[in-house]
Amino acid sequence: MKLTLRIWRQASPEAKGKMQSYTLDDVEPDMSFLEMLDVLNEKLVLDGKDPVSFDHDCREGICGSCGMVINGNAHGPQQYTTTCQLHMRHFNDGDTIDIEPWRARAFPVVKDLVVDRSAFDEIIKSGGYISVNTGSAPEAHAIPVDKVSADDAFDAATCIGCGACVAACPNGSSMLFTAAKVTHLGLLPQGQPERQTRAINMLAKQDELDFGGCTNVGACHEVCPKGIPLASIAQLNHDVLGATLAGARSD
Repeated sequence: MKLTLRIWRQASPEAKGKMQSYTLDDVEPDMSFLEMLDVLNEKLVLDGKDPVSFDHDCREGICGSCGMVINGNAHGPQQYTTTCQLHMRHFNDGDTIDIEPWRARAFPVVKDLVVDRSAFDEIIKSGGYISVNTGSAPEAHAIPVDKVSADDAFDAATCIGCGACVAACPNGSSMLFTAAKVTHLGLLPQGQPERQTRAINMLAKQDELDFGGCTNVGACHEVCPKGIPLASIAQLNHDVLGATLAGARSD
């Protein structure tokens, strides 16, 4: 395939960015999207030009590092996949593809398609943990967990923190991410000691970091590569309400 790529180029956080066009020939349909960008970067390097910066690591849809908006869609046109698992067979010969970074105030651009997502780490630090007694590991079945709670907790735990939910939300909200982390721990017996303060503190940190508010648009779920259910947000709201009524206070 022959493709025209319109890519956001921005040299630094302070620099003014712009879309720049590139033509790429002989793109194989079985290439992944990131492999296609690798080919482009090899061409740019050979031409003595600055390659396009983008995040990547495992390239197996696990780490959540890769993230970009492709033709207006977070992670591209294929539902429930990461950018690294998107293949070029989802595009056609002669297509023009727009490639941009995540767009959110809480995710400032570092360079080109790379954004700073350390705000997610701050949310986790504010409450995404459980109390642990030191010593030998407990028996696997020492604490019984009912199957419904275990299944729901596992669904929430599949969140890889890629940030697609923030990029897709018209408000730039991280509610689905925060809800997944709160729900994962809040449904398990091990997560009960901090359940009330966890919900309050993580939501407060999300607001402090300048993420937008959730208005239940649902765009976050539509682009989430792991299909985190919107019910996680309802669970977070439930925990916040319960904590508020119980008089839980942030540290």
